[in-house]
Amino acid sequence: MFAMEWRVVARGIAALVIVPAIAWGAAPDLKRSGKEPGSSPGRTRGPFQAQTTLNDFYQGGSQPNANSYEQILHSQTCGVCHGGDDDSILINKPWAGSMHGLQARDPLMYACMAIAEQDAAYVGDMCIRCHVPRAWMMERGIPTDGSLINTSDRDGNNCHFCHRMVDPVYQPGECPDEDGVILEHIALPVTNDNASYILDPLDRRRSTRGTPSMHTYLQSPFFNDSRLCETCHDASNPTLDRQPDDTFIGNALDEPHPTGNKYDMFPLERTFSEWLVSDYATTGVDAGGRFGGNLQVVSTCQDCHMPDTTGAAADIGPVRDDMADHGMYGGATWIPLVVELLYPDEVDPQAIQMSVAGSRSMLERAASLETTQAGDTVNVRVINETGHRLPTGQAEGRLMWVNVQFFNGDGQMIAERGAYDSETATPATDDTKVYEIVLGIDEATAEAVGLSVGPTHHVAFCNVIYKDNRIPPRGFLNEPYRQMGCFVVGVTYNDGQYWDDTQFMLPRETAQVAVAVYYKTATTEFIEFLRDANYTNDAGQVLYDAWAATGKSPPVLMVSQTLEVAPFDTGDFDGNGQIDLVDYGSFPGCMTGPDVGPVPPQCAPGDLDADGDVDLLDFGRFQRRFGT
Repeated sequence: MFAMEWRVVARGIAALVIVPAIAWGAAPDLKRSGKEPGSSPGRTRGPFQAQTTLNDFYQGGSQPNANSYEQILHSQTCGVCHGGDDDSILINKPWAGSMHGLQARDPLMYACMAIAEQDAAYVGDMCIRCHVPRAWMMERGIPTDGSLINTSDRDGNNCHFCHRMVDPVYQPGECPDEDGVILEHIALPVTNDNASYILDPLDRRRSTRGTPSMHTYLQSPFFNDSRLCETCHDASNPTLDRQPDDTFIGNALDEPHPTGNKYDMFPLERTFSEWLVSDYATTGVDAGGRFGGNLQVVSTCQDCHMPDTTGAAADIGPVRDDMADHGMYGGATWIPLVVELLYPDEVDPQAIQMSVAGSRSMLERAASLETTQAGDTVNVRVINETGHRLPTGQAEGRLMWVNVQFFNGDGQMIAERGAYDSETATPATDDTKVYEIVLGIDEATAEAVGLSVGPTHHVAFCNVIYKDNRIPPRGFLNEPYRQMGCFVVGVTYNDGQYWDDTQFMLPRETAQVAVAVYYKTATTEFIEFLRDANYTNDAGQVLYDAWAATGKSPPVLMVSQTLEVAPFDTGDFDGNGQIDLVDYGSFPGCMTGPDVGPVPPQCAPGDLDADGDVDLLDFGRFQRRFGT
């Protein structure tokens, strides 16, 4: 990953091409003051730490300057009018329990940041910039281990921060005139990602409405635009540069990325880009009330995650039918409970419960199932109902999997696939379909940093995607996905496909199957890694203890379905309850080929897929059952 270190450490790797960084022109605070790499309090030098600097993680947009930006106010200031404890106003309280309100207290983030800081000096700058923007803007992001973050900073991506954001693309006549002036005096990001936000230096708040307000107010269409969400929900590693063959190599150290374009960097999260090539983005989707609240057709991120409701924005405001619910629900049903455990004096328990319930509801609406029988096999089709991959977001630790239970005529479960062990908090993954993204390192990086080739949770070093079989959304197209770094790895999805099929062989006595899809935020293996690999602070242990105390990131049932199973054949020609050599000897005499029927009664056991013939497809199923 880190080319200049490779020249010294990894013998023979100097042949890797180093793409020179371009000149970034006028960015007055490009080289921000900071201590030497490895000198932050509590940082212990490990087996290998890449000697990156703040410049390696530079992004355009607003830069830290406590003297140039008016103070970012605490959300309690806004809550006085915008909801507070009034549950009928879906602004302050829903936000307070959301991950946007909790992100600066998220122990999973701090545990991940600790490992990343061990591996690459100053990489925590990226974490703090996104998760704790108040601290970052007010110059408390250095040291990049987060040691200067204070209680007020933990207010997260709050009202006063978000509503001071400026659209990086000025549109005369639509954007406030003030935005144009701000953009003229700032180094703009090449692409809108990695929290490269632009903040109004003054306390001038923005939103979509043009009605009078009790405070300074500018109308901006940016707040109805998915590009607002793109700011943080596309994330990339800027120390890696994409090559023509879609591999990634390290850039020169102490320099910003050569192009500054996120699609030339290693992809860490592509939720916005996944949405960008979907029917939701291009035409809008009539979700039939599944998403959108009062909206019939949904398109933007806000349409689904901040649905239109009937209510008021403030205690003295009018009631509207297009009032956005600020719960911003996603898949976070576990982390809010962990935050509540660790910060009981800083969070509202009612807001936490509201958030967990809202996110659970969102997960339950994110997928649908179609379960069908074809002879001795059941096909489980998982349909992605969302506008992005399923699951989406952070790569590390997240799983979605299929669970199938088989019952006999007496209602007894006779077999299970994808069973969940509540003691180890781990699902069985070798007998079912698991949807996930797996990052890792190649041989050159492994030699350079002293790790094994293959998957790893040392994300700062990762330059390979070893698996990504997450289900794409409606409107999916392979080539645009590849161009944006939304690589499909280890599976094939056809253009337009937004579902995935998995076949399960029916045990002999099956009369009913129960199918379920589960989602889990963090695997046991990932949580244990964050604990065991941390040698600088207790962030991993704190997370582990909270994980153990809150159900170990319990799985969430997304969708389920049952199917009554029709009688089926298994290839047991002699009816002795075993698929053995006698049956094997009977099979060839019954093979007629595809679409050649009817099947004689004596050959019926050979029509395993129940399609009216005995062919190679049936023989394949027979082979799977042989010996059972």
